[in-house]
Amino acid sequence: MKKIQISPSILSANFSQLGNEIKKLEEGGADMIHIDVMDGHFVPNLTIGPPVIKALRQYTKLPFDVHLMISPVHKYIQDYADAGADIITIHPEATDNLKDSINHIKKLNKKVGISLNPKTKINVITDFLNEIDLILIMSVNPGFGGQKFLPEVLDKIKELKKIRDQKNLDFDIEIDGGINFDNSKLAIEAGANILVSGTTIFKNNDGNIKKNIDLLKSS
Repeated sequence: MKKIQISPSILSANFSQLGNEIKKLEEGGADMIHIDVMDGHFVPNLTIGPPVIKALRQYTKLPFDVHLMISPVHKYIQDYADAGADIITIHPEATDNLKDSINHIKKLNKKVGISLNPKTKINVITDFLNEIDLILIMSVNPGFGGQKFLPEVLDKIKELKKIRDQKNLDFDIEIDGGINFDNSKLAIEAGANILVSGTTIFKNNDGNIKKNIDLLKSS
C-alpha cells in the first residue's frame, strides 16, 4: 500500500502571505504544495500564473504539485516547468493531443499528472497509464474552492486501483475537492494515496495546520 500523502491547496491560503503560508504548511507536515491554476476560460475562475509560482519557489523545497485548469494547455507547459513545477497535471479535454502533451512534460523531466473531472471516463487515459505518474480525481466540478464532495467519484478511484494492481503499475491516485476528516477516510479506503485539501487544512481547529494534516493522514 502506498504511503498517504497530503497536498494542501494554497487556494484557501491568505494570498497576501503566500510565502509564509507555504512555510507553515511545510512545518506542519505537508508532503507537497498543491497549486491550482485557473484561466477563467477552461474553468470559471482566475488564479495565479508562472511568475507567482516562480516567486514562491524560494520558500520551500517541497514538490510543487501544479494543477493546470487552462485551455489550450500544451503551449503553457514549458512556462510552468520553468517556474518550478515538479508535477504538472493537465486535463485531457484541454489538449488537442494528450500523447504529445504527456511526452512534452516528460521531456522537461517533470512528473506527469492527468486530471479527470467527475464526468470524465477512465477510458480517456487507459492507453497512457504506463506513462502517467499521477491521476487526479476531481471530487467536485473544478473552478472554485469550498464545494461539496461528490461521493460517486469513489467508484472511479476503486476502478483505477484495480487496474493499477492488475497491470502492476505505479501511478499515484490523488483526490481533490471538498476533502474533510469524514470523506478522507472513504477516499483512502477506495485507493487514493494523495489527498488535496484547502479549507479543511487552513480553517479547521482554529487554523492548526499541523493538527489538520495529521488528522487527514490518520483517517
